[in-house]
Amino acid sequence: MMNINEILKLDERALRDAGRYPKKRELFSTIARHRGRHFVGIAGPRGVGKTVLLKQLRATTERSVYISLDAVEPENLYELVEALYETYRFSLYLLDEIHYSKNFEQNLKKIFDFLDVRMIFTSSISISLFDSAHDLSRRVRLRKLCPFSFREYLYFRKDIELPRLTFGDIVEKKWRPEHLRQSYMFDSYLQGGIFPFALEEPEPLDLLGNIVKKIVRRDIPYASNLSLDELGDIERLLRFVGRSSVGGINPTSISRNIGTSRYKAEAYLGLLEKAFVLKIVMPRGVNVMKEPKVLMSVPFRLLYQEYEDAIGGLREDFFAEVMTMLDLDFRYLKSTRGAKTPDFIVEIEGSEIIMEIGGKGKGRSQFKGSDREKALILTHDIRSDGIRRPLFLLGFT
Repeated sequence: MMNINEILKLDERALRDAGRYPKKRELFSTIARHRGRHFVGIAGPRGVGKTVLLKQLRATTERSVYISLDAVEPENLYELVEALYETYRFSLYLLDEIHYSKNFEQNLKKIFDFLDVRMIFTSSISISLFDSAHDLSRRVRLRKLCPFSFREYLYFRKDIELPRLTFGDIVEKKWRPEHLRQSYMFDSYLQGGIFPFALEEPEPLDLLGNIVKKIVRRDIPYASNLSLDELGDIERLLRFVGRSSVGGINPTSISRNIGTSRYKAEAYLGLLEKAFVLKIVMPRGVNVMKEPKVLMSVPFRLLYQEYEDAIGGLREDFFAEVMTMLDLDFRYLKSTRGAKTPDFIVEIEGSEIIMEIGGKGKGRSQFKGSDREKALILTHDIRSDGIRRPLFLLGFT
């Protein structure tokens, strides 16, 4: 087991670091108010601010201790917490990247059942939390920490605070002029500003590339039993998806391109989705093969293409990012070959909205034959004539 004094030194450093981050994500207040016996698990991509959130909790909570399991990797988490509790009487344990702790599920269960402590822990690969073989549902409440919404980005980058918009507000043009004035920031948001680390990093894509390497070479192996050759397949898969247009990217085309079975391609896609790198969107429609569409989380596509070449895919990635942040059920629309269809259909409070993403040349022909209640074309500008609306306004929902 790691030297307790070393853990306490790292905790002291975390406490000092917290002072560098006076602004707090919205999830902070939700977790800070949490009471009761449940432990809290926070899942989110690397670089999204989970560590900062834990350090902020450390600075505002008495009798707490921060432990980076990425650095510590204790042989037995229960014994570590028990030793700290018996010696220092810490009541709240802030555990970063819990998937680096062996058998963490069993140890969490044992800590919950036998020690009178609270725990808040994070993981950057959701398979470690949501697909656990052990039933933690009675003991753990899971939360997601997403990247910045466009609204949050403006607050953290420019100190601009604007009210949320609903989908109804966007449909009915009930936004403020101040919302539209922020359109000039949208491109920088798509090019890396969505991640909090971009606030301090002048070249966020360089750091994002290192994050991808760590996800593939370290995080995924902790959550699976893949061989080194298979990790190479995952890297080739990412290059193929990142360099391709979004149309036609699915498990079948991926398996052909990287030279593996469709079963393996689906398994790799599942791991990358649970590591928050890809988004798998299922189809909606009749007489279609149920082949999912593969998108990337923003802005991973820019690791493989220049912004001008990637912008079409980035728009769809952004749309999927917002739907994921809002926990909305959305599907892509697919019809017979050659027929024009919109991109996506979204269910919101019992109503269905169909949405076409992007392009100046797109119009009502995409919606021909549709019997949906509402339809929108979301474009990369501030146009709002007819059924066109600015795409970036989704970032205020």
